[in-house]
Amino acid sequence: MTHPNIPEGYRQNARGDLVLESKIKPIDLARDQLVQEKFEKAQALSSALRAFKDDTFADIQAFVEMSGEIYGAKLGGQKGNVSLVSFDGRYKIQRAIAESLTFDERLQAAKSLIDECIHNWSQGANDNIRVLVNDAFQVDKEGNINTGRVLGLRRLNIVDEKWNKAMDAISDAVQVTGSKSYLRFYERVGDTDQWKPLALDMASV
Repeated sequence: MTHPNIPEGYRQNARGDLVLESKIKPIDLARDQLVQEKFEKAQALSSALRAFKDDTFADIQAFVEMSGEIYGAKLGGQKGNVSLVSFDGRYKIQRAIAESLTFDERLQAAKSLIDECIHNWSQGANDNIRVLVNDAFQVDKEGNINTGRVLGLRRLNIVDEKWNKAMDAISDAVQVTGSKSYLRFYERVGDTDQWKPLALDMASV
């Protein structure tokens, strides 16, 4: 691929210098040709996959809305996970929406209330809860808290007014910062209840 501003018979190197093609080693020209050809094909594949993804999301959403209209329900927005299975049960398409969660300053209030609970409770079995809590509030290398672990504390069956306030504070502190949409394609393995994913990324092909 030749840049329009590069004179005929020249190539531009990585430093931006113009080099006569006759001065470039054949192996370097062959490498350049290979990379240029494969990259153009990769760009075309990437564009085709992007178009396929957009079309599939739109078609699935249209189908969900059409299905809802049968029952007089008006569905708007691409929210929620959806699984569509072919009539013969052989193929399945999943639309998955994964939300990115974070906590605001109210998480500190929750942690303070939880610490008070543990301090006031008698020792013994509550040592296990202390470990769970400390683990849940640990931060990773980037300084982020694992939202799944913190939200998991709400599943603990603890009857305590202050603990319940802490769980309410955790719920109120959750903020949705964004979402990502995924498409997954599966084929049933024979007559089993197992599904084999269809690989659409090069690492899995």
